[in-house]
Amino acid sequence: MDKKMMRGTFFLTSATFISKIIGFLFIIPFTLLVGDTGYALYKYAYGPYTILLSLSTVGLPLAVSKFVAKYNERGNYFAGLNLLRYGLIAMIISGIVSFLLLYFSAPWVVVAFGEGGSGNSREDMIYVVRLVSFALLVVPPMSLLRGYFQGSDSMGPSAMSTVMEQVVRIVFILAGGYLILNVLNGTIKAAVGIATFAAFIGGLASLVLLLWVFWKRRRLIRKQMDESVGNAKIAVFPMFKELTRYAIPFVITGLTIPIYQNIDTFTINRLFMNIGYAFSKVEVINGNIGIAQILVLVPVSLATAFCMTLIPRITSSFESGRIQEVRDSIDQTF
Repeated sequence: MDKKMMRGTFFLTSATFISKIIGFLFIIPFTLLVGDTGYALYKYAYGPYTILLSLSTVGLPLAVSKFVAKYNERGNYFAGLNLLRYGLIAMIISGIVSFLLLYFSAPWVVVAFGEGGSGNSREDMIYVVRLVSFALLVVPPMSLLRGYFQGSDSMGPSAMSTVMEQVVRIVFILAGGYLILNVLNGTIKAAVGIATFAAFIGGLASLVLLLWVFWKRRRLIRKQMDESVGNAKIAVFPMFKELTRYAIPFVITGLTIPIYQNIDTFTINRLFMNIGYAFSKVEVINGNIGIAQILVLVPVSLATAFCMTLIPRITSSFESGRIQEVRDSIDQTF
């Protein structure tokens, strides 16, 4: 494995590992703050959010990294910038549509969670689902920028933004929850609401960081494009058609984990209530299963980080006819 690929893999796997471990460990102080019922309420918000997030990002950033790497290898740096320009517009629109869909469908979505005489009310569930939906406004354009940098064989910005997103989100969750419960004497509902809205704050911090890096590198990017001999404009429709073709496999595989986790979230409450469990007890069980789901995602996310480095690399090698490099990269990654 060459040094550049090893460095990129190290950046992304380290950032992903740190992000997931922090995301897992924060559950301990957060549960101490809001209790098992509060954590169950937090988990309700993220179920439908992850599904719509996967759909609204359309398989990004892997599809974008493949597209950018392909045309950069051909010397057409203009194509990647053109995708970035129109793609940001498309992702902003996609994010707004997804946000509106989740926000206004929340009353129907939460019906599947059930409701009992104790535990979280349906109004509480609607409240947190609507707050987490704001994150859909910023995460799609952020994902596209990550894909652009990865396709340009620059893994550092994606790695930094991954850690930044998680750290800002968790600091906001814990500080906001503590402030509401212990200083302002607020409710568990309000504290969990802050926790779900933290997805928007973390995503926004990550997006700002990526935009800053792009701004700092704008002269280098412009120089690469000006010196390129293969620049050619690609029409918008064929460009998005090609990107969609790349994205479909990533969407299908990326949706598998959120779908089966949501099946658990949506069905566990009713199944246990049907055999006599109180709703408050059921929510504790649901929350415990949610912790196990997060732990499972640690090794899965590490595998994804390897793919983020591998895909642009093998795309570049394949485009230039270096088939042996393609085989070597795949063998070394396995």
